[in-house]
Amino acid sequence: MSAQDFKIEDGLYYTKDHLWVKFEKEDDAVVGVTDYGQHQLGDVVYVELPQVGTKVEAGEKVASVESVKAAVDVLSPLSGEIISVNEDLKEEPDLVNTDPYGDGWIFEIKLDDPSEIEDLMTAEDYRAYLEELEEEVQ
Repeated sequence: MSAQDFKIEDGLYYTKDHLWVKFEKEDDAVVGVTDYGQHQLGDVVYVELPQVGTKVEAGEKVASVESVKAAVDVLSPLSGEIISVNEDLKEEPDLVNTDPYGDGWIFEIKLDDPSEIEDLMTAEDYRAYLEELEEEVQ
């Protein structure tokens, strides 16, 4: 598959760890795994969710996702407090695969510093990043 085969939603922000960030309000953001990220993982069998109320720094481990291929840490793309988690993933972890930008979201965070958004990639930046990764592999 090439970079163009993966769904990348405009209006979201992205990380090099293949997470997407959607701003619900100015200082609240929902976070999940991108289509490319879930494809790389394979079939997700378990998601370890963060605790609501936990304070995290950008780059800190906040959750983990286990698939038939690997277990990976989910690093928070932003600093703040976890205000909500996707409880549906306890019973249906494969939502990360089947609906990565919808029902497969992992957590919501109330931001300490909304300017951290400047450290994230736009959809256009993320498309270019995936194309760079593809070129490195070839």
